[in-house]
Amino acid sequence: MARPKTKDATETDKVLPFQPQRNTAGDAAKHSDPARQSLPPELSLRCDHVRPDNYSTESMDHAFKAYLARFTQGVTPFGLSSLFFNWWVHLAGSPAKHVQLMEKAQRKAAQLAITTSQQILKGDADPCILPLGHDKRFDAPEWQNWPFSLIYQNFLLTQQWWYSATNDIDGMSRRDEQAVSFVTRQILDMMSPANSIWTNPEVIAKTIHEGGANLIRGAQNMIEDWEHAVSGKPPVGAEDYLPGRDVAVTPGKVVYRSHLFELIQYTPQTDTVAAEPILIVPAWIMKYYILDLSSHNSFVRYLVEQGHTVFMISWRNPDADDRDLGMADYLEAVGQALDAVGEVVPDAPINAVGYCLGGTLLAAKAAQMARDHDDRLKTMSLLATQVDFKDPGELQLFISESEVSFLEHTMWDQGYLDTKQMAGAFQLLRSTDLIWSRYVHEYLMGGRQGMFDLMAWNADATRMPYKMHSEYLRSFYLDNALSQGQYEVGGKPVAITDISAPVFCVSTTGDHVAPWQSVYKLHLLSDTDITFVLTSGGHNAGIVSEPGHKGRSYQLTTTPHGMNYVAPEDWRAQAPLKDGSWWPEFVTWLGAQSSGKVKPPAMGRAGVDTTALVDAPGTYVFQR
Repeated sequence: MARPKTKDATETDKVLPFQPQRNTAGDAAKHSDPARQSLPPELSLRCDHVRPDNYSTESMDHAFKAYLARFTQGVTPFGLSSLFFNWWVHLAGSPAKHVQLMEKAQRKAAQLAITTSQQILKGDADPCILPLGHDKRFDAPEWQNWPFSLIYQNFLLTQQWWYSATNDIDGMSRRDEQAVSFVTRQILDMMSPANSIWTNPEVIAKTIHEGGANLIRGAQNMIEDWEHAVSGKPPVGAEDYLPGRDVAVTPGKVVYRSHLFELIQYTPQTDTVAAEPILIVPAWIMKYYILDLSSHNSFVRYLVEQGHTVFMISWRNPDADDRDLGMADYLEAVGQALDAVGEVVPDAPINAVGYCLGGTLLAAKAAQMARDHDDRLKTMSLLATQVDFKDPGELQLFISESEVSFLEHTMWDQGYLDTKQMAGAFQLLRSTDLIWSRYVHEYLMGGRQGMFDLMAWNADATRMPYKMHSEYLRSFYLDNALSQGQYEVGGKPVAITDISAPVFCVSTTGDHVAPWQSVYKLHLLSDTDITFVLTSGGHNAGIVSEPGHKGRSYQLTTTPHGMNYVAPEDWRAQAPLKDGSWWPEFVTWLGAQSSGKVKPPAMGRAGVDTTALVDAPGTYVFQR
């Protein structure tokens, strides 16, 4: 039934410009189909009958949940409650699991008692449990002395028992088990003996040695951090990394500006350049200069010095007025950037590079271009980018219908997703390293972690528009529409298999945002030559991997079009391991795709006064 055209309903539309839609494609046809009408209501589409009073009650929901989200940092309490209730019910109905857990508890208690008695009587004993490889909290020698050895081993055994209690539950999905186990681990990490003055032998020793001076410095650090947080200032030391002065210093000009982005063209530094320009589409969740940090580790500067014409999109930091910007607007922005690059370097195909969310956006745009027979892309390169979101790694613990709906209420209230709300989720994924280790080091030990360019960039976050972020989470994470050929651009679906341009795909071994096995799924979706790189490092540090960076290594192979698929772990076992940076490999690959060298193009588009162009890094990068 159509929505009544009442005055109240019309006025409400102005207040609620965007409402997430589910299962709307072809609704009219489905409702008119007799076969569809014969289905029971549970198998049909949701009722689309809307009354004007629905909107007033929805506003109440919006207000209540938006207010609640301020206390939960955007994490839904409803989804977590249902998860734990689901776990409790299934555990209650599994008596065999009860017996197993009781046996485990008795066995662990006996192991701890034996180890403790041996240490007391003999003065030495091997620990009955060791921390996991990534857990460095109890590595110091002081932890091996009694009673601290008893304390930390008891904690690890308890943590291990709770892992058993939240996994392998009959009737629960693996994803729900992982979410319950993750939240339980967060609670236990809060109670770690490493976090207390009285149970951390390192803190006790330092406090005795310094007469408590470390605790005074720690209190000062805590007050300083609190002042920066409540006033909206960046972390201590970030002021030493100002874009245009300390970072993002590669020379260039802003050659195009729209409401959504600025396009930077970088000044050539060689006598000749590759005929095909490079357009970089960064993620809009953070500032673009992750790829143009300091002079020694700037990916942009490296490409320019290797003889490439480079263009970079610098996204606007949206505010409440931009709440209605959607994925279509961001896809259109990439099209506008391609048009602008074509005006500066006419009659030349473009090497497009996408990073993180920007890579997903680029892949969707490239699929649209292939569908519409637009052949302007010479190559496509994806850096730490997923196009299949079925297994998005640890982020899947936060992405559910309940969580997305809760975030939508939060964003409806303010028009965007705030940087603090995004940062909270990422910190929880690595709470031991990003929260508690910092708490111990800076507040109990009285130290200060030195600021560096990548850390300062990480603190320079951006907001996410309400409509775009809702569409992104639903279309990609919940529905996985892009990988299934169901994501629509311009009213018609696009398919990754339509892309025929050669692909250079980079993933990282320690990526918790885009796990490399998930990135590797591009091999299952594409129908072109793929050069795949797996490099050491995390989501950011693995990409910012300049030549000469110590400890870096990578694996690389090219899979020609039509070659049989190789499973990811088999690929990793077969691909040769090389030391160093992957950047030179990328330049070599670009050279093999290029048609030759030409004179550098002029700065800016034809007919534009270059003296009027704003210098890089532009103006949008300074928006807070």
